[in-house]
Parts: sequence; C-alpha cells; structure tokens
Amino acid sequence: MEQTAYIESPLGITTIIGDEEGVSVISVTKEGELSTEIPEVLQEAVQQLQEYFEGKRTDFTFKLNPKGTEFQQKVWKSLLEIPYGKTVSYMDQTKKLGDIKAIRAVASANGKNPLWIVVPCHRVIGTNGSLTGYAGGIWRKKWLLEHENPTQQQSLF
Repeated sequence: MEQTAYIESPLGITTIIGDEEGVSVISVTKEGELSTEIPEVLQEAVQQLQEYFEGKRTDFTFKLNPKGTEFQQKVWKSLLEIPYGKTVSYMDQTKKLGDIKAIRAVASANGKNPLWIVVPCHRVIGTNGSLTGYAGGIWRKKWLLEHENPTQQQSLF
C-alpha cells in the first residue's frame, strides 16, 4: 500500500509517495499540511531530499518505482545519466536516445516525470541555453540549477 509524506523544501511543500517497491512520486505544491510522522518506507527518501536541499547530497540512492509507459521509462532512465551540476539540451537527450525526430515525445516524457529532482529533468535545457519547459515552473528550474551550481553548460551526450 502506498504511503505519503509532506515535507517543507525551499521550493514549496514536497509530496513523496511510495511503498516497499520504491518511491513512485515526488512533486511540489505551494501549500499543504506537513507530515508530523514520516512512514518508514519513505524515511530514506525524506532524509536524502533534505540533505540535497542542505547542499550535502549530489545523488540519490533510495529505490525508485515511477509509473509510466515503456518509452517514458526509457526517457526518465536517460535523465539519471545527467550528472549533478551539468545540463544537456533536449536535442542532446533525444540524440542519445537514438531518434532525433522524437524530440517532442522526449520533451513530453520529461514533462511527465513523476520524480521531481531525483530524476533530474530540470537539467535539460533548450539548445540555445534557455530554461524552457519545466512542469514545476521556470523559477524552480532556475533555483535547482543555481543550487547545483553548474560550472559548465555543456553537452554530455
């Protein structure tokens, strides 16, 4: 049975949903009631997210279990290859996935990413370096990229 926790973050209330199979959703909202008790199956995720926001963590090791199509899963898996502090363009990501004609489908799958921050779709930017397309809002994407303090805006793929 899935359980839910709500924690405070610099970007709003973070919702974490998961079960023994892993975390399936991490999202952000403007308001909500914070959890007074964190379910055991979510404690590791909560701790690691708090460490990320404190600048003490650059990667995540808790079990993920996002729900999506086979194509979405493939796109989300490719996001996990983008290192902390680096960015790639949507075209770079699409080329790495093997079909440059699929750029809109790739961008759409990024937009449906259910695991905010942990599956780092915020690290994908426009070819011209613009901060385009972020479901959490461009201001959050900008905050996350500045938090991670990328030293180079270069393609990794």
